[in-house]
Amino acid sequence: MALYSRSGRPRPQSGGFELAAWYFMRLSGVALFVLALTHFSLQHFLSDPKDQTANWIFTEAWNSVFRRGLDWLMLVFVLLHGFLGMRTVTMDYLKGGKRTLVLSVLYLVGAAVFAMGTIVVFTVKLPGA
Repeated sequence: MALYSRSGRPRPQSGGFELAAWYFMRLSGVALFVLALTHFSLQHFLSDPKDQTANWIFTEAWNSVFRRGLDWLMLVFVLLHGFLGMRTVTMDYLKGGKRTLVLSVLYLVGAAVFAMGTIVVFTVKLPGA
């Protein structure tokens, strides 16, 4: 009988939140790949990179609800994927009070970064708007 070796975290058998997080990490990785390619294509193939300045982003790129939505969706998936990954590493390597402290800081930082990013994407005032 051949030895079977696999990389990555095995699928949780218990179900619940851990199983949902396990599936989310796989699906969000695919979603991030598609979102990053879309973002790259819009920024570098459909727009001229030599004209792209901060002012261009505000006047041209973010003048579209689609572009703002795409950037916000990418922000959401990056944050959730990254912080769930850090949560998994923390759960694997820390125990007791250290785990609780690190997870609390992780959740607070995640919520703060999400709030700041959402505020920027949705409330930045466009010149001439």
